[in-house]
Amino acid sequence: MSDRVSVREVAVRAGVSVGTVSNVLNTPDKVAGPTAERVHRAIQELGFVPNGAARQLRAGRSTSVGFVVLDVSNPFFTDVARAAEERAAEEGWGLLIANSDERADRESAHLDLFEEQRVRGLLVSPVQESLPKLQRLRDRGIPSVLVDRLATEPGFSSVSVDDVRGGRAAVEHLLAIGRRRILFVGGPLDLAQVRDRLRGAREAVAAVEGAALEVLPVAGLTMRQGVVAGREVLAQGRRADAVFAANDLVALGVLQGVALNGGLRVPDDLAIVGYDDIDFAAAAAVPITSVRQPRRRMGVTAVELLLDAIAERGEPRRIVLEPELIVRDSTSVR
Repeated sequence: MSDRVSVREVAVRAGVSVGTVSNVLNTPDKVAGPTAERVHRAIQELGFVPNGAARQLRAGRSTSVGFVVLDVSNPFFTDVARAAEERAAEEGWGLLIANSDERADRESAHLDLFEEQRVRGLLVSPVQESLPKLQRLRDRGIPSVLVDRLATEPGFSSVSVDDVRGGRAAVEHLLAIGRRRILFVGGPLDLAQVRDRLRGAREAVAAVEGAALEVLPVAGLTMRQGVVAGREVLAQGRRADAVFAANDLVALGVLQGVALNGGLRVPDDLAIVGYDDIDFAAAAAVPITSVRQPRRRMGVTAVELLLDAIAERGEPRRIVLEPELIVRDSTSVR
């Protein structure tokens, strides 16, 4: 019933004008104490709920920020967003989350929607090159921070992980345990994170004589795509003795794909390394070795960078966090 109560009804109950009710809601210092008390009493009695969105549109400002993530079903981004939301709430800001599903058209549509909502700023984990649009939004008063992606153009802050180093650490570990036929499974290959992890893998292989790296592209960083890749690994026979997956969901899918069909034992026949270190990696039937990204720190840092950009404090900053290899059973041959 509360959503049917209008400002006019509150004004009638309190015996004041509609303008006075509006002042109580938006500029309370303009209204004398006894009058404001009558208005607040009427609001309570009628169950009136102020339209915050309408007030924000009138003021041309919002207390919300938007976050466009690559894949909301990926626990990595869920954890980053949760940390970002908690940090934003500490400052009295709301966080609105949108999922691009690794599609540039959806990302663009979400950015348009957030502009219509007049959010104060944006956190974006971009699918591809979004800077031209983000530059236009910045010029219109909506700054952006890139998340899980290094900003390469001036004027933008970013928080990312050194994915080249992470990819190199993953494959150096596989090489150190004696694996020489490495298969990189990931995609789409136009995602910067995937490209950087592959680059690090190639650097590690290039440093070891007799080592080889093959690439098995997949359509997306999902468990389903990992299962498909795992079946293809089985079909190839013993061409690969290790898999470096571009994220943990793919790694878990590969594990499932090779284990369900009973063709290869992990890690004896096939060692597997993932990336992100989501909770499911440690809880798998064969716990997955993974490259950990400090996802909570990433979410908190992203919001702090955005708060600085909104307040126009200092110059844009590019913060690069360090990954950490977490070794588990999927690469530990007993």
